[in-house]
Amino acid sequence: MKQREWSIQYRPPEIPEALLREGYPPLLAAILAARGLTDPEAADTFLNIGPEALYDPMGLRGMDKAVQRIREAMQQGERVAVYGDYDVDGITSTCLLTDYLRRQGVDCVPYIPDRIREGYGVNADAVRSLAGRGVKLIITVDCGITAIDEAAIARSLGVDMVITDHHECGGQSIPAACAVVDPKQPDCSYPNPGLAGVGVAFKLVCALEGSHKNVLPTYGDLAAIGTVADVMPLTGENRFLVSYGLALLQRDPRPGLRALLTECGALEKEITATTVGFTLAPRINAAGRLGQTSVALRLLLTRDDLEADRLAAQLCELNRERQFLEQEIWDEASDRARTQAQGCPLVLTSDDWHQGVIGIAASRLSESFHLPTIMIRFDGDRGKGSCRSFGGFNLYKALAACSDVLEGFGGHALAAGLTIRRENIDRFRKAITDYYQSNPAETLPALQFDLRVANPTLLSLDNIAALSRLEPCGSANAKPQLCMTGVRLLNVVPIGAGRHLRLQVELADEVFDCIYFSCTAEELGVRRGDWIDLAFCPQVNHFRGRDSVQLLVTDVRRSEETALCKMVLRGETVSDWDAAARCPRREDFILIWRWLTAPARLPLDELARYAPGGMHPVQLCLCLKIMEEMGLVRLQLEDDSLLAAPVEGCAKVDLNRSALLKRLRTAQRQVRAG
Repeated sequence: MKQREWSIQYRPPEIPEALLREGYPPLLAAILAARGLTDPEAADTFLNIGPEALYDPMGLRGMDKAVQRIREAMQQGERVAVYGDYDVDGITSTCLLTDYLRRQGVDCVPYIPDRIREGYGVNADAVRSLAGRGVKLIITVDCGITAIDEAAIARSLGVDMVITDHHECGGQSIPAACAVVDPKQPDCSYPNPGLAGVGVAFKLVCALEGSHKNVLPTYGDLAAIGTVADVMPLTGENRFLVSYGLALLQRDPRPGLRALLTECGALEKEITATTVGFTLAPRINAAGRLGQTSVALRLLLTRDDLEADRLAAQLCELNRERQFLEQEIWDEASDRARTQAQGCPLVLTSDDWHQGVIGIAASRLSESFHLPTIMIRFDGDRGKGSCRSFGGFNLYKALAACSDVLEGFGGHALAAGLTIRRENIDRFRKAITDYYQSNPAETLPALQFDLRVANPTLLSLDNIAALSRLEPCGSANAKPQLCMTGVRLLNVVPIGAGRHLRLQVELADEVFDCIYFSCTAEELGVRRGDWIDLAFCPQVNHFRGRDSVQLLVTDVRRSEETALCKMVLRGETVSDWDAAARCPRREDFILIWRWLTAPARLPLDELARYAPGGMHPVQLCLCLKIMEEMGLVRLQLEDDSLLAAPVEGCAKVDLNRSALLKRLRTAQRQVRAG
């Protein structure tokens, strides 16, 4: 499998004095600076964003027409349907608008299509069914921007449509509806094109109310959940909406969300975007994946505590079923994927997989095998597939190139769906493999870091706790990603039935506890005692009333410092900040003097194996250069190896007089001082 490159800035972190003077802790100041916020005023505006970030909803193209038609429906007592989607964004959008209209006395029918029978988006049969139930106005949320034919069918049945969506229009015509509200439609100048579907629904209600003041405390929680779950950028208006909604969830959750938080054991804990993304969203999503969206709808709409408790328990049970099905599919599919030919997309089929869950499994497989993945579930001779890309491979173009063996397909570059007949599977597998080999995926995007930690004091409990001011974190405002290079791996302990790992690493005599989820000891690729590079997000671990520093690991690799070793040995300029972490101690020189009793040829890429006492390769090279400077050893650097030999009969010297050692000690003091 391909391995991701790491993009590391080998220089001291910038910690603006202006931010320190304003009371920003050093780690937070360094991360703000890394993200371009070096001025206290700009940092304060970002961290403490308020309602002034909300834009006028009437700035959305088509909003005036939408408001006019909905108010007309209210005045005339028409039956209205809110037509949504089965994911979290669609469910929260549907609940938000349904609840608002019902509070206004509107006879409102929520409708979410069945994921398996109907699929995504507005469908003609649903439009006809709603018309038959007396609906005169359909308002779409989180869907509808491509419903050209369905809007025409509705019009022929005497049903009007107001479309609210946030998806791309794809360059095609806009449906002929009474109103279309979508920040991505042509000629829409709304400043925030990154609204979620629930964000657009929220703005619609604000427009109907004429203000956001009453809408925020009533629906801010739903707006936050949908925005986080749909991975919208958490900057500007979205950042405020999510911040406000999370505070509302913490302070006064609606009955359904209180019951769900209680059922998950999260009610008394701090509620963050991570709580939404990894606790609430998967459970709400489970209802749609298993064809029981009504459970999630009723949970979010109920005002009865007892009903909320019952529905929350039911939703968590659905999520456990989803997890079981997903793991079952994953176990089978990953075993089969290992037997497939390498270097081509994974195309896996089954008659037994659950249609609503294969998309999650496809995502996991693409990430694990670093290959585009297509998982197809057959029902008789016809199969429906979920496709996930990897490494920038354009799935939509690939499926278009294979369209002659498909019944249909749709989606975009990173995720798509298809339908295919069983007899065409082998032809499809060959066609997409040929396309992939002719149009290879791009190089894997490099891991990017806010900063490289050389001074362990930056990772103090107070410094890490202060990072909570960056919340809510997510798209466009990621949790801080840091790295340490050349740290010693002290311990590896499997946990969670071997599915996860607890690690211990050491940097400059400081030991850090780490947790690495979804990685086994075999997959780790390094062993206890190795020198490693560590990518991580720092966090505060709350356990049994005690707070401690914990590093949430995102990647591990064997330490790659051969290039730095060569620079040291050649006497080239090396950043003092970079080398200071390896400043030799007196006992290091003694160890090397006793070890180097005869000339030795040392392979540069295996210095860690030869270094005495498990010394780091860079530290070994610095020791040898200092000893060479003081006439104790002779060094000869060749292309791939170092020849080191002790000088016989040399006089006793004072290593403290070494210019290189003095420089390193000065740099070390500066690093430790922050």
